[in-house]
Amino acid sequence: MKFRKLKLYTNKLELEKRFYSEVLGFQITDESSDSFSLRVGWSELTFEKSEIEHKYHYCFLIPVNKLDEALEWLEKRTVAIATEDGRKIQNFENWNADSFYFYDASGSVAEFIVRYDLNNSTEEAFDVSVVLGINEIGIAANDIQQINKQLQSELGTEFWKGDIQRFGTNGSQEGIFVMANYKLKEIWFPTTLKISPEPFDAIIENKGMEYSVEFRNEELKILHIKS
Repeated sequence: MKFRKLKLYTNKLELEKRFYSEVLGFQITDESSDSFSLRVGWSELTFEKSEIEHKYHYCFLIPVNKLDEALEWLEKRTVAIATEDGRKIQNFENWNADSFYFYDASGSVAEFIVRYDLNNSTEEAFDVSVVLGINEIGIAANDIQQINKQLQSELGTEFWKGDIQRFGTNGSQEGIFVMANYKLKEIWFPTTLKISPEPFDAIIENKGMEYSVEFRNEELKILHIKS
């Protein structure tokens, strides 16, 4: 599974555009008075203006041999979030992955992750051109078992790891929905950001087919759009 497009909503559109284009250096591929889009590897990330605040957890995949270099690169531009014991890099043993986190201009929790099961190393120096794609979006609901069931039946993806009641994942290591029951898990690690159902839109590629995914008010709408 891959995220081909992901649209998030923000009431800080100009700040977000400045952060991604001027601070981090991503290329703006399209913009209007109420939105802008960035090329992120195989993905396109769009922010659209909203009247109210939305805060997400989302993640970018980077090559397996670029974690330390990417952290050094990031910290020249913004602050990496420290975990509770002061570390910047978090190991996920069960996922065979390492990552680090930062806040975007809207206060959402963004992440760079390496997944060691993927063969995607590179000899290129790290910059935004080396980012492989969008890897995760957090999806918060009171019933993640139902969310997972719908993803499996309509998108054709599979439950990956975690537990089906509180905090689990659906997808593949190239693209994952991080499903959180906000009644049982209150905050996005490693921050105090409260987990809440936030709207997003995505175009997903899975098994050679494309789907549109819309999430609103804890409900998914999935449509097959291309074979």
